[in-house]
Amino acid sequence: MSSDSNVLDLSEVIAVTPVEKHGGQRNKDGFSDIELTPISCSRFAVHYVEKKRGRVWRPGRVTFKCQDPTVCREWIDRLQERLNQEYLRPRRLLVFVNPFGGKKRGVQIYQQKVAPLFDLARIKADVIVTERAGHAQDLLQELELNKLDGIVCVGGDGMFSEILNGLIVRTQQEAGVDKDWLAAELVRPHLRIGIIPAGSTDAVSYATVGVNDPVTSALHIIIGDCQPLDVSSVHYRSQLLRYNVSFLGYGFYGDVVRDSDLRRWMGPTRYDYSGFKKFCRRKIYEGEVAFLPCADQGSSPYDQIRCTEGCLVCKQAGEKNKPTPFNPSEEPRAVETFGPGGWQRVRGRFIAINAATNSCACKKTPKGVSPAAHLADGCTDLILIHATPRYRFLGHLLKHLTDSDRFNHSFIEVYRVREFKFRPVIIEETEDEQVEDEEAGVLSRRNRRRNTRRNSVWNCDGEIIDQPAVDVKVHCQLIKLFARGIEETKQSSCWPVGCFCA
Repeated sequence: MSSDSNVLDLSEVIAVTPVEKHGGQRNKDGFSDIELTPISCSRFAVHYVEKKRGRVWRPGRVTFKCQDPTVCREWIDRLQERLNQEYLRPRRLLVFVNPFGGKKRGVQIYQQKVAPLFDLARIKADVIVTERAGHAQDLLQELELNKLDGIVCVGGDGMFSEILNGLIVRTQQEAGVDKDWLAAELVRPHLRIGIIPAGSTDAVSYATVGVNDPVTSALHIIIGDCQPLDVSSVHYRSQLLRYNVSFLGYGFYGDVVRDSDLRRWMGPTRYDYSGFKKFCRRKIYEGEVAFLPCADQGSSPYDQIRCTEGCLVCKQAGEKNKPTPFNPSEEPRAVETFGPGGWQRVRGRFIAINAATNSCACKKTPKGVSPAAHLADGCTDLILIHATPRYRFLGHLLKHLTDSDRFNHSFIEVYRVREFKFRPVIIEETEDEQVEDEEAGVLSRRNRRRNTRRNSVWNCDGEIIDQPAVDVKVHCQLIKLFARGIEETKQSSCWPVGCFCA
């Protein structure tokens, strides 16, 4: 092969199409305007993934000329046949578009940036524009899903959470699994989920692809990338509250999401406003956290190596956590052994209690809440931020904007855990109460003791859970995304690219 030759990886070819003699022209969005020509054409175009700086992907195109039109048609047919053999590539998708999330550009993003690419790749898409909160989750309990190759959400983290919860709940119902049983071995859905970022934060997309770009995400879907992802189930008193894949926060972050939810009219800036407001108030919450560490994981929240494409830690976790067949007759059991190798407890006064099932990276915090967290290792990083003066807490927050170690503070404890429980402490207050003495005809004072709850709420991937007392368990690689993890250009300790989904 000569030094000026170029090689196209067939796994990253989008489509093969016949073209006019002079080829197509590119429009302002970078897409090729393709016009199909009769069988007698002598040129064909190969559309492929062109990787730009910053993990951004764009559709590229190279045109080939054949002297004989028959040879040209044979090339097209052979290449198309080879693409059809890529079994991970989707052929039919169900697409939910949220027209209200972020800057309310979901429909525009899909029509202008995503739909042309799906058409080029010959993907049939059934599109539903949601009309209200919870609409997608409700429809997923009713629609026929057997003929689909995946589900795509065009929206933010809230929209993704809807589809995630709807798909997992339906899968457990069809398999006869009790979703409210914390110790249940959940059944993995067979459909992958794709995310086209169109929300305010888009943390899940950023943490799994490395950039929030609709075209890049669409191309990951087209070529059939596969990335397993851990899911945490949040329970209270034997009742499932919600499934979570990214961030779970009580205290400061719970107060922020509760306040910002009242100001959706402000758009994405509501998070900055509510964050500043709650930082100034700096409420303290008392409670007890019990957790089960990941003792045999071989990784730590303090690691310097990030979870990247083909991560070895996630690969090994998948091999250790192969799903076991569900047995409906199996009796529930819960074993809690406190001490070395078992459950541990921490009681205190906290500004925040956070759990990061992945790095929770986004544009505002490029390294994330927990930079060394993994996408699919079966663990979550439990971050306990104890009560501290406001200026020290500010120092911790500012480190999220840089590469500095955000855990290097005496008031912060971090543990990599498989499960954890939180119970708020009931605070007893004494107050004076005026009562009237009917015999004496005068007012007198007496002390009355009462129990009050000063509780926050949980921020569950941007959604609110009002119940402060929760039990959380991580389910290793429960779902699959149309993604491949964050690509790194430098040599790392990860395995070569490849889908290791079961």
